[in-house]
Amino acid sequence: MRVGTVKEIKNHEYRVGLTPESARELVAHGHEVWVETGAGNGIGASDAGYVAAGAVIKATAAEVFAECEMVVKVKEPQAVERAQLRKGQILYTYLHLAPDPEQTADLVKSGVTAIAYETVTGADNSLPLLKPMSQVAGRMSIQAGATALEKANGGRGVLLGGVPGVLPAKVVVIGGGVVGFNAAQMAVGLGADVTILDRDPGVLERLDSHFEGRARTLYSGRAALASEVSEADLVIGAVLVPGASAPKLVTRDMLGTMKPGAVLVDVAIDQGGCFETSHATTHADPTYVVDGIVHYCVANMPGAVARTSTYALNNVTLPHALRIADLGWKEALRANPHLAAGLNVHEGKVTYEAVARDLGYDHVPLSEILA
Repeated sequence: MRVGTVKEIKNHEYRVGLTPESARELVAHGHEVWVETGAGNGIGASDAGYVAAGAVIKATAAEVFAECEMVVKVKEPQAVERAQLRKGQILYTYLHLAPDPEQTADLVKSGVTAIAYETVTGADNSLPLLKPMSQVAGRMSIQAGATALEKANGGRGVLLGGVPGVLPAKVVVIGGGVVGFNAAQMAVGLGADVTILDRDPGVLERLDSHFEGRARTLYSGRAALASEVSEADLVIGAVLVPGASAPKLVTRDMLGTMKPGAVLVDVAIDQGGCFETSHATTHADPTYVVDGIVHYCVANMPGAVARTSTYALNNVTLPHALRIADLGWKEALRANPHLAAGLNVHEGKVTYEAVARDLGYDHVPLSEILA
């Protein structure tokens, strides 16, 4: 199979779909790899490094889209990229379709077979292709929040860990999954006063055991959430409903109860965000203020640490890429139900139920597609 990767064009996105090492693995399996020139510059991977791995360098993304049977990316295809997709082609990348009707419509129109990293499952019903970026984003959320809290950046002027004689910042983490756990780890490490909210008693028990009193856990009822948000200096939104739009847990009315200059970091923004006042921002202009509250809603946070993120991502995406290239997409999905869960769109049909429900498409079951 001819497999290609292109330079990401989303604002300040420096990751790349295939590292030179991943290209080498595909070539070793007998496949041809095309790479747009400069695609790896953001992670320090030169064209020469790809050539040494056996890849072919192409001058433009258009050549890759036009001739490759499978395109491996990181972020969802932008409008100019979606216009180049076609029936019979495989797109393997993050998609986050539920909050993005325009992208979904374009993918449906193109006829492409689109496999989304974020809905591929693991044997334990985990999301293994989402996990490494959730780890990165969770840890980065505390860095970003700490910076936004600085007075020069519009925040309250509070140091997360405080100093002797001055209380630390109060950090509230909504959601105890991978993002929330990693955010809490970083915040605890910096000496902040941390509370984690979740609705799963098993998650709360696991977190309570792990942190051994260094972070508090609290069941996320409406009253508890409202109370914690009102007292917080920094709120991390770490809620995920796989494949679906994130629930709006922090309402605009709640902002009026918060301390002026407090910060909201919405890590769920790829799925539409879990704060009512959230809208996606970029690394070039990461924050905005609503009712005196600073919002950080960058939709590709891990792109800022592109080398770490790319290698962590390739560690989990490459095995499935090899299966798809070796077997073809249909046989690969038939052989692996966890990979099959990643199919979101195929030849004009929406195959992921949560996306179809949220955006008003007829849902075509995977069994029909693979029959």
